[in-house]
Amino acid sequence: MVAEALAARMAQGDYPPGSRLPAERQLAESLKVARNTLREALDILETRGLILRRAGAGSFVTEPGGWDSAAPVIAATGPLHLQVMRGILEPEIARLAIVNMPPATIDALADVLDQMQTAADPASFARHEEDFHMRLVEGTGNPLLVACYNLVVKARRQPQRSAMLRRHMTPERLRSQCESYIALLAALTARDIPQAMELVQQALLEEQRLFMQES
Repeated sequence: MVAEALAARMAQGDYPPGSRLPAERQLAESLKVARNTLREALDILETRGLILRRAGAGSFVTEPGGWDSAAPVIAATGPLHLQVMRGILEPEIARLAIVNMPPATIDALADVLDQMQTAADPASFARHEEDFHMRLVEGTGNPLLVACYNLVVKARRQPQRSAMLRRHMTPERLRSQCESYIALLAALTARDIPQAMELVQQALLEEQRLFMQES
């Protein structure tokens, strides 16, 4: 998306905080898009608080204190970047959680899984799925890992990923997802590290296959 491309340039320092973006015509030419497409992208960036538009003066990149500092990183993160990061973090999160989490965390995960099984639609399921993963990473007892995974959760909410999941989240797939989480919870409860890590990796591979179907 054009908004993501612009946000990536900001994250890379091409357009630092306080600077004025190039004129719309010049910017549209550099991005090889129509000016109306560019204006839609600028609307998105303004909504996110990444730029400030002044009538007659142009668009200016806001200072970091004016917006979520993670936004440029998330905007620059593509589906492959996200899958690579999840592949690094999620199996290790499962391992560390098994080593460190108290029984109360397993009880909390079971409660979230109950909510996943009764989710009325893919959006509700996705929210409960996020909650499951956040409770699991909190079970590691590592605040830095929690902070890193919180960024992953934000990236998981990207519009293109959400749209892809909506297209593929049939009732049958939702049931299959729930079965996978039931198996994962059983492995976590049994403190079975190899099985839990294997189940996490299988889930990541399944989502990767969905993205490959889209390409």
